[in-house]
Amino acid sequence: MPDPLLADSVTKLDGAAGRVIVTGSHGGVYAACLAFRSGARAAIFNDAGVGLDQAGIGGLIWLEQLGMAAAAVDHQSAPIGDAEAMVDRGRISHTNALAQALGVCPDMPCAEAAALLENAPVAGGDCPVIAEARQVEQPFPGGRRLIVVDSASLVRPEDAGQVVVTGSHGAIFGGNPANALKADAALALFNDAGGAATSRLPALQARGVAAATVAAMSARIGDGRSTLEDGVISTCNPAAEALGGHPGLPARTLVEVALRVRGGEVD
Repeated sequence: MPDPLLADSVTKLDGAAGRVIVTGSHGGVYAACLAFRSGARAAIFNDAGVGLDQAGIGGLIWLEQLGMAAAAVDHQSAPIGDAEAMVDRGRISHTNALAQALGVCPDMPCAEAAALLENAPVAGGDCPVIAEARQVEQPFPGGRRLIVVDSASLVRPEDAGQVVVTGSHGAIFGGNPANALKADAALALFNDAGGAATSRLPALQARGVAAATVAAMSARIGDGRSTLEDGVISTCNPAAEALGGHPGLPARTLVEVALRVRGGEVD
């Protein structure tokens, strides 16, 4: 029986056609869409703490409707953004009906679930169009732009020095600090995916970037607008603390401070 394809990020699925994939990404709808578009046989995601409106596993039912078996690993059993750890010690927390019909069930080791999913048929048909949002609001009194993205993969080099609010989890995928963010933003916000997804914060501190996470139960993971409007800060790096960031602060408040900063001082 072939080994599953391991992908720390669902944005990197080369060679996935016909294979079971285990991805460190959350199980939201857009991540599920990428898995379906890859032609994979089935997929296992990280449940990202499930979070507000069960956004961390929202893609499982979405894939079920398209005929693709899918499951999610408990974020407490294996860290988000680390597919190898998921296979080594992850335990299943959620399944869709198609995966369940193949014998996949809660508390099953991820590796065992992946083996069972090799029996899933490859789903056919077209994938509904789902596009991640990138919204740019400008200019603010401090001269900065507000960049709101559903995924950190949508951050661009020209976003350096701006305020970036993402729907992505706050863990570095692949263990590479260079993956923390594509640009040195003035402030970057992420989702803590259940509490442990914060490794981007010290990596960004080393680059002089203020960064913070919002609690998964306060904002929908994969939804940058929810991070901004609903999010409540859970963890800050020292640079974000210098802006007044602290646990319990509304994300919108921290963003507004960062947007007013001009030359190191708040207007």
